[in-house]
Amino acid sequence: MLLTDDQKMLQETAANFLADEGSIAKQYRHWRDTHCEDGFGHALWKQFGELGLTGIAIPESHGGLGLGATEAALVLEEIGRNLTPSPFLTTGIVAAKAIEGTAHADRWYPGILSGEAVLALAVDEGPRHAPDQTALDAKRQGNGFILNGHKQFAVQAASADIIVTAARTSGSPGDTNGITLFAVPRDAAAIDNVNLADSSKAGRITFDNVELDADAVIGEVDGGWAPLSRALNVGRAGAAAELAGVAAGAAAMTFDYLRTRKQFGKLIGEFQALQHRAAHLYGEIETARAAVLKAAQMLGSGDDRADLWVSVAKAKAADVASLAAREGIQMHGGIGMTDEHDIGLYLKREAVLGELFGDVYYHRNRVAGLSCY
Repeated sequence: MLLTDDQKMLQETAANFLADEGSIAKQYRHWRDTHCEDGFGHALWKQFGELGLTGIAIPESHGGLGLGATEAALVLEEIGRNLTPSPFLTTGIVAAKAIEGTAHADRWYPGILSGEAVLALAVDEGPRHAPDQTALDAKRQGNGFILNGHKQFAVQAASADIIVTAARTSGSPGDTNGITLFAVPRDAAAIDNVNLADSSKAGRITFDNVELDADAVIGEVDGGWAPLSRALNVGRAGAAAELAGVAAGAAAMTFDYLRTRKQFGKLIGEFQALQHRAAHLYGEIETARAAVLKAAQMLGSGDDRADLWVSVAKAKAADVASLAAREGIQMHGGIGMTDEHDIGLYLKREAVLGELFGDVYYHRNRVAGLSCY
């Protein structure tokens, strides 16, 4: 896929900004080592807003750029390359898509655009991604609802102004009908803020008779599956793009090491066995990136095959990011196993992103199902 001049300019802007302000030392290591409860910097999020990056997925009618999944993927690839912790994916892409076309968009889009608002998505309840298995109970009471149940792996939930929450207003787990999306204020539920493998934060949320009025409903009662699916699809495509960036960042660090590290009087990059592994890794990364851009293009055009390509991209990018991180650590040798070197941080990040919005096995099965296997 060939990028337009505007897309190339956006990519260059994001690359320069994140390599400087979003670097591993300034962001990832800083917020990890200071034990920040958010796991990211709000000042950096506001800088995203100043550059207009927060408005990529927000329509022009609401002050955004009105761009598409391809532009979001280009930014997310650079975020992955630099391991930059930020709410860009969960807030600027996923939650923004979930509330699109509703009164909640009027309420929250200005804060997202300025980089002041943070929104989270709460979907999963079990050990695996299974949005159709939503069981969180939402019962009508008067002019509103009472929520009882739990959610987990809600990224940045403890830092969010609202949590976009999938609950069941009718039907049974396994039904796609009967799911409703709610905008739940952060303080309405009990949140256990936990560290993930990469030191980012996610919430285990307990809803114990949480009372919400009718205005908390996002869209239509019992009609949440369509907006949830749209949000999850852009999230999966975005996570795939970030994984492609993680792979590229790990590979670039490894290739630089092969060019400079000497062993037995020779640069280790001159050894044919390592050359073969490096060449294989490069080819795999290019394949993953092509799948990511294809999925983004399909989403942007509204193609009927978008679901299939999104799962292809997520599965492929997760596989390749894991390969790049593991190969990087092995080729670095002993230093790659230490926290002092950044290569191991890529392994931690790909482990979390690989699970987000469905792991490799979830998406392989989804590809098989969509292909009528």
